[in-house]
Amino acid sequence: MPDNQKINQLLEKVEKLKKEGQLDLSSDEDLSIAIMNLVSIEEHFFFTASKTGKEKYFDMLFHVREIRKELLARIVKNPEGEEWCISKHLLAASMRLIEVGTKYLTDGKKEEAQSMFSKAYDLYSLFWGINLKLIDIGEVKAIDEDKINVHDKSNGDLMEKLNDLVQKLIDCCKE
Repeated sequence: MPDNQKINQLLEKVEKLKKEGQLDLSSDEDLSIAIMNLVSIEEHFFFTASKTGKEKYFDMLFHVREIRKELLARIVKNPEGEEWCISKHLLAASMRLIEVGTKYLTDGKKEEAQSMFSKAYDLYSLFWGINLKLIDIGEVKAIDEDKINVHDKSNGDLMEKLNDLVQKLIDCCKE
């Protein structure tokens, strides 16, 4: 089956699920951004506890971590192997690259900022590719690096394909 046909079938399935109220990717997108921020808060509590020597920051880290775990479970369903940790780290790395890009932008380094933003979006797309089961994570090493899964016969960059799919699937402005 040609890739365009597979993508169209996937989009039709997503639209049907959205109409039936079984899928709200705009809420999941918002939730994923919240999770990014929770991971960042965990990091800040860790460094604050370490720098100040005050245990109360580790207690706060624990509480934030519990919230993050609960929320991540709403997106990362039935994780296989390392999918849970991979997902968490993809979101955390994406968030950090966005922050670095924003700092570059503030310093007038637009080219460096764009590079960071592009990498952040690649990681974010990879997160969704894994969690929407567009990528068979169990076979990632067994396929060419420019393929989404073993059935992908098209030419092109994997990140480009995932970015396009995420752009089509997740649009926070659609109600």
